[in-house]
Amino acid sequence: MVSVTPAKSAMLASVNLLPLQTAKSVQQSLKRFADPVRAALSQRYFKTGPGQYADGDRFIGVTVPLQRSIVQKFRHISLPEIKKLLVSKIHEERLTALLLLVYQYENGTPETRKAIYKIYLGHTEHINNWDLVDSSAPYIVGPWLDSQTDGRPALEKLAASKLIWERRIAVLATFYYIKAGQFDLSLRLAEQLMQDPHDLIHKAVGWMLREIGKRDISVLRQFLNANYHRMPRTMLRYAIERFDATERQRYLRGEI
Repeated sequence: MVSVTPAKSAMLASVNLLPLQTAKSVQQSLKRFADPVRAALSQRYFKTGPGQYADGDRFIGVTVPLQRSIVQKFRHISLPEIKKLLVSKIHEERLTALLLLVYQYENGTPETRKAIYKIYLGHTEHINNWDLVDSSAPYIVGPWLDSQTDGRPALEKLAASKLIWERRIAVLATFYYIKAGQFDLSLRLAEQLMQDPHDLIHKAVGWMLREIGKRDISVLRQFLNANYHRMPRTMLRYAIERFDATERQRYLRGEI
């Protein structure tokens, strides 16, 4: 008869308590935290009404901190199972899928990272709201392209896409470069997207410009002085948000 030590018994018990690492298990975990009131608020906040940018998106009302705790629980889930979540009609399931991809990218091998990048760009039609983009693009697209010799042209191609979410992915991916003290790509995309028709792109570009200013205010001022007169108002307001009131008004009134 094979004896089982107390330590081994405890280990076997803990293994039995591990959740099944499947898309269905993730969905069931999310549903346990569903909140109809929060879901209704999210539907309005994320512009899911007819004709709005997230027309038809569905929420079940799970907070991001709860989703992150679920990511830790299912962090070893396979990429095929994550893809099932990524094409879901439920917003929180897609966000959880993206957070799982970010975790696995940051902790994966070069082969895993390449596979995740391909999955990501192959499903951009499902990364279809600003929070989905902002939670993932700087942590997957930015670092992957920075590791490639031809990464920058790929970002410029994304920025020229007809799909708004691919354009926002391009902008947010440059956050990775900004954090590394490299501003030129963000500035180049800012010029490329100066006349973009969508407010969400104006906000994203202005945000990245503001982040540059946090690190080197002279670079931001130089860019603004050359371009503020043709920048969309929202983009400009986001970019100068940290300036003092007097300087902000000078830019807004065109007195620079």
